[in-house]
Amino acid sequence: MRNTQYPGRSPVMSTEAMVATSQPMATEAAIQVLRDGGNALDAAIAASAVLGVVESYSSGIGGDCFILYHQASTGKLHAINGSGRSPAAATPQVIRDRGHDSMPEQGILSVTVPGAIDAWYSANEKLGKLPMKDLLAPAIHYASKGYVVSPIIADNWKQHEALLAQTEESARAYLVNGQTPAVGTIHRQPDLADTMTIIAEKGRDSFYQGEIAEQIIRFSDSYNGLLSLDDLARHETQWVTPISSDYRGYRVYEIPPNGQGITTLMALNILKQTELSNIPHLSADHIHLLSEAFTLSMAERDRFVADPNFEDMPVDQLLSSEFARSQFNRINMSQAMTQPVKSAMPKHKDTVYLSVVDKDRNACSFINSVFYSWGSGLVAGNSGINLQNRGSGFSLEDDHFNQLEPGKRPMHTIIPAMLYKDDQPVLSFGVMGGQYQAMGQTYVISNCIDYGMDVQQALDAARFFLYDGQLSLEAPISWDIQQQLANRGHRVVSGEESHGGGQLIYIDWQNGVLHGGSDPRKDGMAAGY
Repeated sequence: MRNTQYPGRSPVMSTEAMVATSQPMATEAAIQVLRDGGNALDAAIAASAVLGVVESYSSGIGGDCFILYHQASTGKLHAINGSGRSPAAATPQVIRDRGHDSMPEQGILSVTVPGAIDAWYSANEKLGKLPMKDLLAPAIHYASKGYVVSPIIADNWKQHEALLAQTEESARAYLVNGQTPAVGTIHRQPDLADTMTIIAEKGRDSFYQGEIAEQIIRFSDSYNGLLSLDDLARHETQWVTPISSDYRGYRVYEIPPNGQGITTLMALNILKQTELSNIPHLSADHIHLLSEAFTLSMAERDRFVADPNFEDMPVDQLLSSEFARSQFNRINMSQAMTQPVKSAMPKHKDTVYLSVVDKDRNACSFINSVFYSWGSGLVAGNSGINLQNRGSGFSLEDDHFNQLEPGKRPMHTIIPAMLYKDDQPVLSFGVMGGQYQAMGQTYVISNCIDYGMDVQQALDAARFFLYDGQLSLEAPISWDIQQQLANRGHRVVSGEESHGGGQLIYIDWQNGVLHGGSDPRKDGMAAGY
């Protein structure tokens, strides 16, 4: 039981179904789909479509999508990789010839094929119950009629006003009289409403081969981009086999590379080498151990995670118990590792997350993203489509696993996850926040399993993130702990930003109850019935 004299909230509990998203409008849309006879997948698609309108800085139909779906009738866990590929014309030399020594972080050269729409349609065709036209209707409504701008979204919008003002198309879609919308005002996206209406009526081909595709390519050409109509027409979603690892009697499932879910599994494999529950939560030892384990895992991610159609990645070795033990032995509890941390393997050649569980106990762990806040910063002509910047995830380094090549998928940060006990899912979850996602998943799982937290407590707990040589601590972590970490050699910064967001749904099979949690770092909520 939480101390009700402090700010916070209890988990939401229900028996029939549960939805957790980062926006109340998306949660409500998903709940309505479930009441109308849709299943968890249908509800997740409807919620994601709404989020692409009301939380455009994180998501949209110009981005990518990954899905884990537990199908109750078969007991099968489906894994869907909806990430897009680089243009056929994209090579390291082409990028260098444009004056870049590394992949541009935003702008037209960072744009890859958007995979979300094909992923939604592919998943709905195989696993859904309701027609896509019905699932897109709530998003079209909000784009056409308008939605209220909430506080966290308004703050992010304001921070990126200059980016959105750089092009006429982005300014028309996202600025009002040259400024970002204020909190509590109503914003409309009529161009996006028209585009989504076409998709709802004509299907996924209108996006990848029809009039919408033509508009995307005209826009790309006008900015000297590399995308072609053939790049869009060739795109297809991949149904893949999940990867997994044991953590203290539970099984954690992730999408395989090119997703970074393997990073979470590697970090958990390191942590299970010790009894973490014996270390006080958010003590210096706790923060140090998790940070070092994650840093070691990130070093392997940055070296190996790439499109498996182009590289033969040592997944089994990276997830082996022998490798986990050797990685754990690299950690000195008294001294932080020297940055940057190097791989230990032998030589080899802003996002939205949501979760839905329905009355049949189908469970959907669903993530959709345009990568950076506002993706590439570009809206494709009059389409209202905010194009992602996933291409920025490629390397230009020769012989790197994740080197840019034509028709290749970049290393991906978005990672839905599912936790099983025996053959049943018990936690459908994900944590947003770009590079933080794998660390966030590791932390939330440990909070639940090692420290016995409920789904809301696991999300509420103060966070920390060791990245690029800097240990960033959220404000609630005390000055004394900061000093202890600094004394171990960490470069500590505190209170500058919060880390990520997340949604969790716990399935209590014994009592037939669902527990939903929604991250206070976002504007969202969990709801059930």
